[in-house]
Amino acid sequence: MAAHRKSKQRPLGGPAARTAATLALAGAATATAFEGSGHADPRLTPAQVKAEVDRLYREAEEATEKYNGAKEKADKARAAFDRLRDEAARRADRLNSSRNALGSIAAAQYRSGGLDPAVQLALTSNPDEYLERAALADRAGDRQAAAIASVRRELSEIGRLRAESKDRLDELRARQAELNRHKTAVQGKLRKAESLLARLTAEQRAQYAREGAGDGRSPAAGRAGRDAPRGAVPAPNSRAAQAVSFAYGALGKPYVWGATGPNAFDCSGLTQAAWRSAGVSLPRTTYTQINAGRRVSRSELAPGDLVFFYSGISHVGLYIGGGQMIHAPRPGAPVRVAPLDEMPFAGATRVA
Repeated sequence: MAAHRKSKQRPLGGPAARTAATLALAGAATATAFEGSGHADPRLTPAQVKAEVDRLYREAEEATEKYNGAKEKADKARAAFDRLRDEAARRADRLNSSRNALGSIAAAQYRSGGLDPAVQLALTSNPDEYLERAALADRAGDRQAAAIASVRRELSEIGRLRAESKDRLDELRARQAELNRHKTAVQGKLRKAESLLARLTAEQRAQYAREGAGDGRSPAAGRAGRDAPRGAVPAPNSRAAQAVSFAYGALGKPYVWGATGPNAFDCSGLTQAAWRSAGVSLPRTTYTQINAGRRVSRSELAPGDLVFFYSGISHVGLYIGGGQMIHAPRPGAPVRVAPLDEMPFAGATRVA
């Protein structure tokens, strides 16, 4: 049988060659596009980058407020667990004392031969001694009964404390897991924002930072005095005036998520610290601060009122009058004065 030979393929030339080259380049471009879509975001304009960074910062702030709430609950759960643990330790000391007392009684009975007190009394020939021993025996019996009752009581209480401590420990672990979830969410969004900002030129990043610098008051001017500038709207009472004064003194300090001062703040940390300086205790988060006083309309606002933004009540500032507030805006933007119209207004609360 004759061997079959493969026919030689002739190279393409002319229009056929150009067509094949075009198809090959198109296929390579398509493959590159598909490959890149799984590993990199599409190219964004500087304006789009800034808008996306703003969105990520808002989401990070929402996660920060959830983190703050979870931390507050975790701190309370830990404090309750520690109290129970300390009480259990005190009860254990009392139990040991009761057991030692009972042991002393048992040792005394053993040394006396373990005879019933009535039998011991019957063997004495001295009436006075008999009466004295009878009184002592009664007291010894009372002490023994009291020691046994004390041991039983402490054992029962320690059992209750252990069961309650286990519940508190389970709650604490759940709160800590929730805390870690929110912390991871905050850090993830901040990393994405930083990655996007890195796409901008140094000049564009500087411009973005300037946009977060508020009304142009320098950090030095903000730290120079704790009083509102001359001509500012007066606060309705001394406590509100102190809260506003504190906020002016915080101008220029950095935004740090989860921070409550004195050197850095997040939004609710700033308002909490401002009112704490006036002797008023506010809850930790925007979600709870909005219910910490009497709701007021925008037309009723007075210096010291808490002003809230976004539909999720995820941001708060301290109203200072003239349609302006002092707030801690976002990472990279220090505590500053800003107009209320800078963000979508959601409500206001008068604390005092």
